[in-house]
Amino acid sequence: MRDMTEHDFGMAASRPGGRRRFISICAAVAGLASVPAWARQAAAPEMTHRWEGIALGADASLEIRHPDAALAQRVLAQVQAELERLERLFSLYRPDSALIALNRQGVLADPAGEMLALLSESVHFGRLTDGAFDISVQPLWRVYADHFSEAQADPAGPTAAALAAAREKVDYRRIALDPDAVRLQPGMALTLNGIAQGYVTDRIVALLRQAGIEHALVDMGEIYGMAPETVAPWRVGLQDAARPEGLSRTLEVANHAVATSGGYGTPLDMAGRFNHLFDPRTGLTGRRYASVSVAARRATTADAMSTAFSLMPEAQIDTLAQSLQLDVYVQHHDGRRAEWRYADPAQNA
Repeated sequence: MRDMTEHDFGMAASRPGGRRRFISICAAVAGLASVPAWARQAAAPEMTHRWEGIALGADASLEIRHPDAALAQRVLAQVQAELERLERLFSLYRPDSALIALNRQGVLADPAGEMLALLSESVHFGRLTDGAFDISVQPLWRVYADHFSEAQADPAGPTAAALAAAREKVDYRRIALDPDAVRLQPGMALTLNGIAQGYVTDRIVALLRQAGIEHALVDMGEIYGMAPETVAPWRVGLQDAARPEGLSRTLEVANHAVATSGGYGTPLDMAGRFNHLFDPRTGLTGRRYASVSVAARRATTADAMSTAFSLMPEAQIDTLAQSLQLDVYVQHHDGRRAEWRYADPAQNA
């Protein structure tokens, strides 16, 4: 997702299908790597099993390559059931979700294991990035949403006083996690949009592997390409922030994930001066880079770090990318590009 704290969370992201696409599947080559070039078109209908829908407010799809159609269809049904279950936990646009209940009541009793796991991961990434990633930025979203919903909204954005008041409620360290309950301090509210799509992607990948599926392209807002050693990698394209109809580059994806965050994806005002990348340390929205893409072993990591890196200087990106063994691709507003390639080569095997 690209959560929104891309603090990937923006106005359009609160409704199904609202999030902007940053990553594209590269045409026919993407799913047909397991058969010779001369046989791809003929073999594809017999091997391809596809589902399309919505996951956490974003367009989602799953393409399985497997000769057993009955098995593939059973797995697709299991995937849809799992997505529905996870939506009821993490969604910000479903009024019956556990996250909505937590934000409304300030406490969530007997939280599901997945909720505790994702919140714990979120706090971990908050510490790792020294607060650049913070799932408690929802009060900032509310300030911006309320401001720009006014008929005569000041184009300069919310007042300094309004932002300061919202920032008082933002601090991932004040989220109390316990197996019996999750508790927020008064006025706090969470968004998982900067990490939940990655987490859901990883859960679906685990489900597929458990079912014996080895070759698939999982796109739950973040992309994960599953490919055995005997086939070529999947190919995905990163959207060009300067020319959204084009691609900035193409990546080979085999048994790892790719996530992208970009402020241009969800502007909050008509002029596009403010976006969904909320900096929890300042209350402002991020404009440091046009887009940031991260390739990682896990989609959860790629999702969270693409958000955090959007708010960090290049020196910090370099340090963290190296320690976490990530590949990072940055596009600047003037078209310049930078990249750091620290992923384990075995990751692509």
